Amino acid sequence: MRANDITESLEALVSQKVPSFLWGAPGIGKSSIVKSIAKRRGIGFIDLRLALMDPTDLKGIPFYDKESHTALWAPPAFLPTSGEGILFLDELNSAAPAVQSSAYQLILDRRVGEYELPVGWAIVAAGNRDGDRGVTYRMPAPLANRFVHFEMEVNLEDWREWAYSVSLNPAIIAYISYKNEHLFTFDAKRSERSFATPRSWEYVANILKSGMQESLLLETISGAVGREVAVGFLSFLKVMHKLPDIDAILESGEGEYSEAVDVLYALSSGLVSRVLQDSSKLDNLLSYTLNLKSEFAVMIVQDLQRSGVKMEHSKVFKEWVKKFAYLL
Repeated sequence: MRANDITESLEALVSQKVPSFLWGAPGIGKSSIVKSIAKRRGIGFIDLRLALMDPTDLKGIPFYDKESHTALWAPPAFLPTSGEGILFLDELNSAAPAVQSSAYQLILDRRVGEYELPVGWAIVAAGNRDGDRGVTYRMPAPLANRFVHFEMEVNLEDWREWAYSVSLNPAIIAYISYKNEHLFTFDAKRSERSFATPRSWEYVANILKSGMQESLLLETISGAVGREVAVGFLSFLKVMHKLPDIDAILESGEGEYSEAVDVLYALSSGLVSRVLQDSSKLDNLLSYTLNLKSEFAVMIVQDLQRSGVKMEHSKVFKEWVKKFAYLL
């Protein structure tokens, strides 16, 4: 299921407080989706990594109550006590069976020990699939039956939309658009420590921001996405100096055109990123794309529209539609 579809479905279930479980390969953004839902709704978000917990971490520590002469459980301070939010149980199926048992009571009864989950809080869990080379325990059927299950897939268009929304390095967006298969290279049958995922490409963006010496980039980026992908990406970066002047294009609506596909991918992502920062340049961009290779002209406009840029009011866009309507 695509990330955008999962986001919409999860948001509906969160509003109804229906427990949900998100399955998927490592590094594809499962936790980011849940966190973004909480942020968009303006509610709380608590991320619990159950694989790092002991059973008492959820249930609390027992103590003797002098007044009632009974043993009570002191609930953990990290669990919510009021308001609204999402309690995110990450790596649930990587937790030890005893921890899963404590989580089962929380999910089933919305309480564990002396603690009760506030009415305004929803439960969402996530985990890697059994074949993803992670440490996993088979989830008991009664626990699995308490969730609505989704399996998340990696989708290029959804990732591009997200990448533009967070202003990810345009060179990375351009490279992945040019080399789609390098967005996600995880293979459970192979034993590489480093492989490309949406998460590891974020690491690459931070590596590029660090100002690291160029001589160290290959080994460092290889440690994030694997050597083959790192070599391809750094080779792609070398075409960036061949780009037409983006500032000049957006100032005048005119500029040089290239026939090289790698240059066109880099140019397209650079233009989109710049217009998302300053939408007043939209008409000039549209004017330039009228003479651009059709598939790249359409890709630019679709990326802008997915990112929320409205262009129906533009006279240039009307001209653009007449020329490229057959491709839409």
